[in-house]
Amino acid sequence: MGRSLAAISTSVCLLLALSACTADNSTNTESATATSAEHQTLRIAAAANLSDVLPSIIDSYQVDHRVSDSTSDKSDLDIDVTYASSGKLYAQIKAGAPYDIFLSANQEFPAKLSDDKRDKSVQPFTYARGQLALYSVTKPLNDFTPASLLDTFTSASFTDDSKISIANPELAPYGASAKVYLQSQKIYDKLNAQKSLIQAENIGQVFQYAHTGSVDYGFVAQSQLVAIKAKPEQFITVPKASYPAILQDGIIINNTVPAAAFTDYLRSDAGQQHFAQAGYLPIQ
Repeated sequence: MGRSLAAISTSVCLLLALSACTADNSTNTESATATSAEHQTLRIAAAANLSDVLPSIIDSYQVDHRVSDSTSDKSDLDIDVTYASSGKLYAQIKAGAPYDIFLSANQEFPAKLSDDKRDKSVQPFTYARGQLALYSVTKPLNDFTPASLLDTFTSASFTDDSKISIANPELAPYGASAKVYLQSQKIYDKLNAQKSLIQAENIGQVFQYAHTGSVDYGFVAQSQLVAIKAKPEQFITVPKASYPAILQDGIIINNTVPAAAFTDYLRSDAGQQHFAQAGYLPIQ
């Protein structure tokens, strides 16, 4: 009987010890899960033309929305954005870059990624429509119209020293639209032949060239000029009917709750208000 009680006592002790270990492990697991839920990072690959508007959208989103898992609305979300030309970002994603969302300046690159994805439930979406503008800090444009500007580009005073910058048409949708516009006016080949066209990697670089006076003119995004409050004499808005619509699509790369929630916000009335104030056209 004494041996039986001792055995029972030993078994109870072992059970209590195992229970304590299990409780500790459960607590540690719950703590790690909570920490993971509270601190998340959303990684966005964004076209260079978004560098002036996306920060304000992110600020508003983080104030108004706390993205979490399905059990909590108090978690923190870090949003890390990489800006570059759409073509460069597309190449990075194809090479395995760990982005969650890709916001392109065109529709082509998200469509290609959609074709490659196995999850066909995730489709590209249009979030903005850009406007093309011509910008100069050295040549006043307030009295110019698109017609008179073309006269300037083809006049004798427009020498080989005069320079116009456009973004790389192969990589940057704004550059592709600028090229189509110049071709429609039948002056692209002439400007290219006389080496008046300076090709930049992306729309951000075009803006820098024009803003610093390194070139006489730069075909930039209207949103960039709104952001710096450019003077009326420094730019003209290119008629939207004279170039292909710059419809900007995005796609979710890593289908998570934060990614879905943020892309929904981009297309919401609140998100679209930011785009409208920044110089973008309505997407509908």
